[in-house]
Amino acid sequence: MTHDVAIVAFAQTDHRRRSDDLSEVEMLMPVLHEVLARTGLKTGDIGFTCSGSSDYLAGRAFSFTMALDGVGAWPPISESHVEMDGAWALYEAWVKILTGEADTALVYSYGKSSPGQVRDVLTRQLDPYYLAPLWPDSVALAALQAQALIDAGGADEPELAAVAARSRDDARTNPHAQLTGSVPQGEYIVQPLRAGDCSPIGDGAAAVILAAGDRARDLCERPAWIRGMDHRIEAHSLGVRDLTDSPSTRLAAQRAGAFERPVDTAELHAPFSSQEIVLRRALDLDDSVRVNPSGGALAANPVMAAGLVRLGEAAARIHRGESDRALAHATSGPCLQQNLVAVLEGEDRA
Repeated sequence: MTHDVAIVAFAQTDHRRRSDDLSEVEMLMPVLHEVLARTGLKTGDIGFTCSGSSDYLAGRAFSFTMALDGVGAWPPISESHVEMDGAWALYEAWVKILTGEADTALVYSYGKSSPGQVRDVLTRQLDPYYLAPLWPDSVALAALQAQALIDAGGADEPELAAVAARSRDDARTNPHAQLTGSVPQGEYIVQPLRAGDCSPIGDGAAAVILAAGDRARDLCERPAWIRGMDHRIEAHSLGVRDLTDSPSTRLAAQRAGAFERPVDTAELHAPFSSQEIVLRRALDLDDSVRVNPSGGALAANPVMAAGLVRLGEAAARIHRGESDRALAHATSGPCLQQNLVAVLEGEDRA
């Protein structure tokens, strides 16, 4: 059994408002080729493959099996899938390597939100007895959270606008971002959230490669070592939760070791500006921490891949020597219902 597992490569698509000209497989293939090329590995060299996607978005059952055509599933491979953001697929692959059943893993995820009404599709995650029959969409629920935060004195609308502006200004250096630069706040979508407070709807895919121990050092000059990772969930009913806080994020961070030493970078999966404020407080991040230097989900939010992108972006900064200890966060469900936190570190070779 090994306890040294690292992200050694990361690749993602250019995130686009629409990709009607591409199937999921066609969108995914270049990313898979790129991430393998970064390590020199071939599909047959990978010990375990895990993916994350949503049949609801695709509109058909077992849609992930079609994406396997892009991976190459013959001869038979060790493979798994989660109906979640790819960050949770990465968690499964990490556990697989920790148990010693593989020394490398390919993790990928993808989502095409543009063909349908993603705001309505996401209502299928809600409590089926009380909330789902009301069809409150994802933006309306996020607006409830934002208003609760404002009413509690935790933020105001100018503070939300500042988060959105900073994120999209930071995204200027990210060639894959969907929205960059001075995007106007615009009109209210659902008060108090304006257009600028909400992540864009778009299509995209991402992939990472994990490796253990010396294998990771052979494949990457400066691996991003996963020092800890954990995920937790809030109560399903929104009515019993304090929407101005995220105790599951705090607990996941504690279990992952995020509070043991300061981090210099944090990639937070916050699809709404108000959620970044909630996460920053739950994670006790001060102004010394560089938050979402990639632009975060407010610059590009491919559903089912945005969380994996946060892990990949944090790892890429370590690969480039721009960070030594980074925190990566992924979320799923309404109002930060499910949260995953990972702590990544680089090491300098003698």
